[in-house]
Amino acid sequence: MTVEVTRTGEGLRLSRLDLFFVELLRQVPVSAEPGDSEAARERLYPMATTDAKSNEDWRAYVHPEMKEFFATASEVVREDLENFEQLDETTENYTIEIPTEHFDQWLNVLNQARLSLAARFEFEEKEMSQNGPRTIETVRDLSLFQVHFYGFLQECLLQDLGA
Repeated sequence: MTVEVTRTGEGLRLSRLDLFFVELLRQVPVSAEPGDSEAARERLYPMATTDAKSNEDWRAYVHPEMKEFFATASEVVREDLENFEQLDETTENYTIEIPTEHFDQWLNVLNQARLSLAARFEFEEKEMSQNGPRTIETVRDLSLFQVHFYGFLQECLLQDLGA
């Protein structure tokens, strides 16, 4: 199925979504969480410098604010994801609209998800710069597809902001 992206007066509408893409979208906030992955945590919350004392202060004062900022953005995205509409009950045809005033939060959470997935699965630069996996046979393949799909959504949001 093809995903259709349309600019509306209130935001960006994603339509013609089948259940696969609905689930990928629902996984955005979940994928953004580093969970128990040290690599993802280090990628999302890097140290500021090589100086131990500065890093200690950074961890104590900046990390909590970053976590709060990420949590707030994630909550906005989760709330938006409650608004899927099924256009036709006889087919898998869903739509969702991302309000313009939520674009920043979506961009933030999509970026977190991409960074977390890339760190968790140790994607190489070559994999990130290609068009995604040719087939999806493993969890790693699916995660690489997610990274590319989330990047596509970021591009759409940024294009809409620039229009």
